[in-house]
Amino acid sequence: MTRDGEAALAGALLAPGTPAPAAVADAHRFNVYRNNVVVGLIDAVAATYPAVLALVGEAFFRAAARAFVLENPPRSPIMIDYGGAFPGWIAAFPPAASVPYLSDVARLEWAWTRAYNAADAPPLDLAHLVEIPPDELALARVTLHPSLQLMSSRYPIASLWAEATGRSPATELDLSRPESVLIARPDAAVDVRAITPTLRTFLNTLSSGGTVSEAAASLGDDQASVADCLTSLFELRIAVSLLPEPVADHRSAP
Repeated sequence: MTRDGEAALAGALLAPGTPAPAAVADAHRFNVYRNNVVVGLIDAVAATYPAVLALVGEAFFRAAARAFVLENPPRSPIMIDYGGAFPGWIAAFPPAASVPYLSDVARLEWAWTRAYNAADAPPLDLAHLVEIPPDELALARVTLHPSLQLMSSRYPIASLWAEATGRSPATELDLSRPESVLIARPDAAVDVRAITPTLRTFLNTLSSGGTVSEAAASLGDDQASVADCLTSLFELRIAVSLLPEPVADHRSAP
């Protein structure tokens, strides 16, 4: 088959209702295969976004996922990479407008997938922190765990995710309550938890390459929280290295 023929075949797979390409000998079998491809992609999206599915129900989700799949065919044969565009897509999907937090929950679920598939790295323990002199600690740069994802939302998305996936009992949530969220996999399981905006700010500065003193400065007047942020950094097992800033050599070149 020519490249043009292969392109036509691939395009027809995600174009239900259109005739089978001319190169296809058995149109009926092709239509069955085409339907199986679409259903398989819908199932892949459902596996990645179980909380979104639980929040809107099976029928709504599969209808939305079908529309997404037809508009967003896979670009790679690696299916763990498929579905990353869904949070942005669902945010603009008119029938989902009545569930304004849905896209943020979807963003959390995609962050969970990225954390789950991230590289492993042994985290430092809390004992490492107390061994570092304060003056060296202030100048240190922290390498955070490669699985770490940080989010913030106008809605309590970590709580919504936990309830929708059965990780916590259902309660009456205040949907106007914002949450900052940490997603990481320092060990076998992915950890999803709500964190304070203060800790999120501290970690964002570190993840951008800032020193510990710069992360502390980013908290402004809330310097009392610096020690808590440092402790959380190690208790959450998301620091994998902590290196002092090298001292610049101001000697003249020979």
